[in-house]
Amino acid sequence: MFEEIYRLIEKYPKIVIHRHKNPDGDALGAQLGLRYILKDSFPNKEIYAVGDMTERYSFMLDTPLDEIEDTVYTDALAIVLDCSAKALISDERYTTAAATARIDHHIFVEKIAEAELTDTTYESCCGMIAELAIECGLSVSPAAARALYTGMVTDSGRFRYDSTTAKTFRLASFLTERDFDITEIYGNLYADELPLMQLRAKYVLKIQTTPEGVAYIYTPLEEAKSYGVSDFTLSRGMVGVMSDVRGIHTWVNFTESESGVLAELRSSRYNINPIAVKYGGGGHQKASGATLKNKEEAMAMLEDLKSLSEENNK
Repeated sequence: MFEEIYRLIEKYPKIVIHRHKNPDGDALGAQLGLRYILKDSFPNKEIYAVGDMTERYSFMLDTPLDEIEDTVYTDALAIVLDCSAKALISDERYTTAAATARIDHHIFVEKIAEAELTDTTYESCCGMIAELAIECGLSVSPAAARALYTGMVTDSGRFRYDSTTAKTFRLASFLTERDFDITEIYGNLYADELPLMQLRAKYVLKIQTTPEGVAYIYTPLEEAKSYGVSDFTLSRGMVGVMSDVRGIHTWVNFTESESGVLAELRSSRYNINPIAVKYGGGGHQKASGATLKNKEEAMAMLEDLKSLSEENNK
């Protein structure tokens, strides 16, 4: 499955690993895991991991992400992970590389690289990197396994989501054969400071529902700023407060930011991805996102979600 990309990895002396902006556990885990794997398997190559950072997942870093000169790309392979659209890639310089490749588990939106591998049957991009290591006989250290396992946990919702399959557990088993502390991972992921738990409680009180069975939260810019936390914490971090409301199968969290209205869409039953794509976003069938222009566009998206729910409930 990975033959073409592996040939490129073998060919180029420098490899720069990219992923989407505002990384979640899977994007960062795949990037760090692949960096470890390639460094260990090809000690004579220069391996870099670049991009922005999200504070929530800073515990995953034992060394900083790389800051590199433009000239590095001249004879490098750029690998983009966990990203379905060009506009979402952190660090646009990947286009200047000598060769480009993409490994992704999202629904295909557009061609990003010369060599492409997308497979939606994987619950996470980390799962795909673990499969790459197995198929190509690459070295997987405890540090690499820790990063990949963390991404698998976050993107599978602690193995709760229906994207979790027998393949997921096979790959997780392979990773846990390495010596790393699973308890430490879960502690960092799910133990929160009291202020964040209190903020989550405030968001529970903000939940609104529609007759069609859609739940939503809308946070204006000034209110968002008043909480003193990142946009990521308010948007992706708070969408889950609506996930276990009985009778609600679709929900969306709207968060105004300086760059637009961040929309995080989720469903336990329906394919909401086309709606995200309609508004310039993407993702998975039941977990997608988009950045909208304003509140009016957000309310239009909400109407689309209501129509989707109503059509499926007939």
